[in-house]
Amino acid sequence: MMKTLQQLRQKLEKEKGKKEQIETDIAEYQVKIKDSKRSLHRHEEAKEIIRTVGQKTQEQLQFHISDITSLALEAVFTDPYELKVEFVQRRNKTECDLFFVRDGFSVDPLSASGVGPVDVASFALRIASWSMMRPRPMNTIILDEPFKHLRGEAENERVLQMLQTISKMLHVQIIMIGDVKVPKEVMMEYADKVFECKIKNRVSKITEL
Repeated sequence: MMKTLQQLRQKLEKEKGKKEQIETDIAEYQVKIKDSKRSLHRHEEAKEIIRTVGQKTQEQLQFHISDITSLALEAVFTDPYELKVEFVQRRNKTECDLFFVRDGFSVDPLSASGVGPVDVASFALRIASWSMMRPRPMNTIILDEPFKHLRGEAENERVLQMLQTISKMLHVQIIMIGDVKVPKEVMMEYADKVFECKIKNRVSKITEL
């Protein structure tokens, strides 16, 4: 009988020990759950902050890119397109779609009438991207026939005027290779220096005008 009581006491003590361990584990898990909830809340707040910052950044980029490009198109063409920028989610990534807009209709830039507007828009996008770089690289931009598809003497003269304005406003040196679509006197009016390259007997000859 005494032996049975002793065994029962030992068993009871073991069960008490298990109970205390379970209570300790429960308390630890409650602390972990509480910490996890705090961490989850912080992550949710951080995610919302990132989403808000991303949205604001997209809005600023949208304004910056579309505004500069639309101004460039307006400076060159009498009936210009406007550039519309849309940020869309594809394959869990943010992508940027560009459209030309005129008279309320949107078109794919590559499907627009003539490639001249695409040349002007491409140049403006390059300038917009360069102007947003921090820190900016050297203030020199080298272009190889960037407006080769642009037709019309008046449009090409307005391009030269636009390049001169951009160069002065942004303090950037523009070195451009281009085919002759305006009189030499017009080029000399808008450029600091003009060099003419001629090839004779497979020998290139460069002359400053």
